[in-house]
Amino acid sequence: MLTFPRSLRRALHFDPDGRHLRATAVTMATVLGTYGWALLVEHRPGLHADSLVQAVVVASALGRVQRAFDRTDRAVACLVLPCAAAGGTELGTLIRQHPDVGDALFVLGMTAAIAVRRFGTRATRAGTLVVLPLVAVLVVPAGVVPTDGHARAGWAALTALFAVVWGTLLTWAAHRTGVLPRPPAAWVVRDPAPARPGLSPSTRMALQMAAALTAAFVVGRTVWPDHWAWVVLSAHLVCSGARSRGDVLVKGAWRTLGAAAGTLAGGALSGTFGPRSDTAVVLIFAVLAVATWLRELSYAYWAACVTAVLCLLYDWFGQDPGNLLRTRLAGIAVGALIGLAASWLVLPIRTAAVARARTAAALAGLGELLEADWRDVRAVRRARARFAHRVDQLGLAVAPLRVLAALPAPGPHRASPALEAWSALQGCAGPADALTDAVVAAPADLPGDPVVTGRRARAAAHALAVRRAIGRRPPPADGPPADAPELPDTPAVPGPAVRTALEALTALDTRLDALARLYPPRHAPSAATATAP
Repeated sequence: MLTFPRSLRRALHFDPDGRHLRATAVTMATVLGTYGWALLVEHRPGLHADSLVQAVVVASALGRVQRAFDRTDRAVACLVLPCAAAGGTELGTLIRQHPDVGDALFVLGMTAAIAVRRFGTRATRAGTLVVLPLVAVLVVPAGVVPTDGHARAGWAALTALFAVVWGTLLTWAAHRTGVLPRPPAAWVVRDPAPARPGLSPSTRMALQMAAALTAAFVVGRTVWPDHWAWVVLSAHLVCSGARSRGDVLVKGAWRTLGAAAGTLAGGALSGTFGPRSDTAVVLIFAVLAVATWLRELSYAYWAACVTAVLCLLYDWFGQDPGNLLRTRLAGIAVGALIGLAASWLVLPIRTAAVARARTAAALAGLGELLEADWRDVRAVRRARARFAHRVDQLGLAVAPLRVLAALPAPGPHRASPALEAWSALQGCAGPADALTDAVVAAPADLPGDPVVTGRRARAAAHALAVRRAIGRRPPPADGPPADAPELPDTPAVPGPAVRTALEALTALDTRLDALARLYPPRHAPSAATATAP
């Protein structure tokens, strides 16, 4: 089993180029700027310390998700996030005045934010923005939020708008100065959904979240009426973004172990600083920065640091987290079990099915690169970015399989086909980069070269055949084209770009051979039954 000492050694080396550290700096600058704005307006009528908490929660999550935003996404954020912040403020008041109605609306809002993912990437990001203020409702300790007046909702909306604008300015400056890489525009393109019967994965995830939150509210309010939010928050974090049964199992384990460690650390510090201590505020931001940085390494670090932040927050509000240590640990464990049960029992999503679908999507991206108009450099670069993004998405899908594969098991251990497919597609990254560079260097020469054209057609047909095998469809009836003729034994004939392209296409074809062995065709094609892709 993976141990914390080994993980800590990985933590010291997982960010050698400082990319995650620079992204963390931009995120924390967004958080601190938004917090400063919230402090500036806190003296307004109707505002209290809970407005500061909401500002930090919204800004910290926004700072992370906004890295992939383009102009349209930011325009949508300027509209969606302020409305969601105002609605979250009103919902927090409703939950305290009319718990049953407020709980039901909370579950409905979370469920709808997940269900809209079926409409594409932009809808997914808009739904994520809606979730941020709802999570803030669960973070503020009970009994510290006033329940009178509606002016707080307007100021919450204004603070959320400030967070979007301020984060946009910081991200723009980071992109202009090269601190952060620009996100590829291809990320906003919606992947075509497979034509399969039944509910879509986003609908399944929405129903799982609805079941988990409903059970968490019932159990939390029955067993711990003053601290029900801990159960609900834990169930939400386990179910949120769970891509499959394996994913939710690993995330639930990391959430429980990390939160337990964070609770113990926060409990050890309880009473050290006292209520309203400035030192506690500084420590909260420091731990939050570490959590943002280490989240890319493991969810366990994020869970541990954020739970420690919540303990420090309770201490800042004057509630001793040390006296509630057992209650918090029990609430975290129960919430994690509820989230795990909902994901495994309510319309479960198999890990192998998710990996198979994302392998096919990555192959579709590779096919787009091979079939693009190589005279259009922008189209080639966008196809390359789309392929890289889909390989990354496949890596997220097989992450739980990597964790399970690292655990000791008796007898011979066979690698999962999904992991082998991910490794093969990762091996395509270098040749795809080299091919893109060659196309960019000689966009007018490569399309007219007969040898490159033949190799290119063969590789594209090979990728299509493997993708059809993954979808359990027969390969094309005509099969792949004949191999391209060999290069003449004259070094002056092929230029550097041509030779690089040929080497890249050969390497891609080799990786596709490995995928073809993992996903052989189920039956041979015939002229009468073969269908178009």
